[in-house]
Amino acid sequence: MARLAEHEDQKGVGKAALWSGAAALAVLVQLACAALVLLDIPYPAGLGPRQPIPFSHRVHVHTKKISCLICHSEVTRSSRAGIPPLQTCLLCHQRVIRSYPYIAQLREHYRQNRPVVWERVNWVPEFAYFNHSVHIQRGFDCGQCHGDVSLMDRVVTAHKFEMGFCITCHRKNGATHDCFTCHR
Repeated sequence: MARLAEHEDQKGVGKAALWSGAAALAVLVQLACAALVLLDIPYPAGLGPRQPIPFSHRVHVHTKKISCLICHSEVTRSSRAGIPPLQTCLLCHQRVIRSYPYIAQLREHYRQNRPVVWERVNWVPEFAYFNHSVHIQRGFDCGQCHGDVSLMDRVVTAHKFEMGFCITCHRKNGATHDCFTCHR
């Protein structure tokens, strides 16, 4: 009889531990959901810097089949790829998903002639000169330096643009090593 009572006591302790573990898990799930709502995370975590208006290259390139050159039209003739002006976004978004809050925010920026201040993801140090158009005209794919941006919901830095990265590429492709090519 004593063994049976001891066994029943152990079962009760086991059930209590199971219930407290389940309660703790439920609280953690609720806290995680609350954090997602409070932080207003529109895309999965672990991506590039959060932008003032979420923009997915993956959706625009793969789902909507929009060419990179529609938005980055200067890349073939300018040193900079550039961020497109808001009127480029509004070519579509004057009519497409107008009620989405971030698109309404984009249209409001345009209406007030107020730029969207994007978080910069990639940069070359000020003492170095880089010309996108030269590289594009010579057939280099943007992904060699920037990674496959077309698959990114938020752009991440694929490479640190330091001298060693550029010199390695120049050597591999038989390009000049003259210091004054990049340091003007």
